[in-house]
Amino acid sequence: MEKTIHSIKEKIEKGEAQIFTAQQIKEMLRNGERISIDDVDIITTATCGIMSGTAAIMHFKVAEPGKFKKAKKVYLNGVPAFPGPCPNENLGLIDLILYGTSKSMENPDYGGGFLLKDILKRKEIEVIIKTDSKTIKTSLTLDEIKTAKIIGTRMAYKNYMAFVNPGEEPIPSIFNPIPMEGSFKGLSFSGCGELNPIQNDPKMRTIKATSPILLNGALGIVIGKGTRSTPEKPNLMMAANIHEMDPYYLGGFRTAAGPEVFNTIAIPIPILNKEILNSILIMNHQIPLPVADIRDRSIIDQTNYEVVWTGDERPSYHPQRCADCEKCLVAERCPTLAFKNGLNLRKCFGCGMCANSCPNNVFEMKTGKVTLHLDGKSIEVPVICRQSDIKRAKKLAEELKYRIESCEFPIR
Repeated sequence: MEKTIHSIKEKIEKGEAQIFTAQQIKEMLRNGERISIDDVDIITTATCGIMSGTAAIMHFKVAEPGKFKKAKKVYLNGVPAFPGPCPNENLGLIDLILYGTSKSMENPDYGGGFLLKDILKRKEIEVIIKTDSKTIKTSLTLDEIKTAKIIGTRMAYKNYMAFVNPGEEPIPSIFNPIPMEGSFKGLSFSGCGELNPIQNDPKMRTIKATSPILLNGALGIVIGKGTRSTPEKPNLMMAANIHEMDPYYLGGFRTAAGPEVFNTIAIPIPILNKEILNSILIMNHQIPLPVADIRDRSIIDQTNYEVVWTGDERPSYHPQRCADCEKCLVAERCPTLAFKNGLNLRKCFGCGMCANSCPNNVFEMKTGKVTLHLDGKSIEVPVICRQSDIKRAKKLAEELKYRIESCEFPIR
């Protein structure tokens, strides 16, 4: 049986469409239910995690016409941005590109991801413009930024890698909030496994250029395949309006190699035929996760997403156990700055670093263990950092389902 987009849209308008989140479909499968093409019209998939290929394009006024001819450098809260490509000479206007991975000149822990979150929260942002002859200082909020869009050059990878350090010396990288300790002390990984959009449509029969999406809660589009996309490891390029985004879904993430940026993406998959249906029946235990040596990214073993997503989505917090250490490892290491005189669950990413750092068990969180088989030996390695947030992904998938049911999201 074949369905069409038109027939599914008619069912949505009549309130008769069978729409499920990927999480709901997977739970049905785990409960032993059989799913046919008649049972489902659309599933909403989602992922959340570090996406280094994030840039923002902005345009705003910084001075009256004639105050400066051309900007040479621009800083937003100390984070460097790149003026242009349009110079807007003598107009007092700035066009710029901001990288999500740009690092503040003043605070090494603050970068583009944290800045974008502050902009979305309508905080006042300090702007410094440097020309050949003068420095102009001003401030603004999101309401004064007339154009503000995110362009993701590569997002929503179908498949990722996990990382361990087999060596003796700690290795700093973007794959862990602190230098990863040696001798297999811990494992970090990315990816939302069975919820991930391309994992549910690996041949991209429905996900393609111009497909509508939710990017950080804003209606956006897929521009096409992302940079470094291959048939084996596909990813997407996409864009959306920052003004329409929810700051909960976007932010900064500190790593040992500098600040990064995370995003949350949800994409609907219309179930048009049995081939598409069969693709969405993928489960975490069927999705391989290569384990790589963090020193050179060489693959040393393999696990799967069922193993790494065992456990809790958020830590439990027990402040009565706190020993008021002179140096709090949790505050020092928390990648999203969620801990400061208490745990801010809205900022929390569920990465697990707090539970794997606090010596007094103030934070408790089950994050699972991976068994590696190397040189005839079995090595059990704890998962110490998740660089994807399954809770945010599930929430945006639910939001997308609601918008489709309410006819607030286009299906095409």
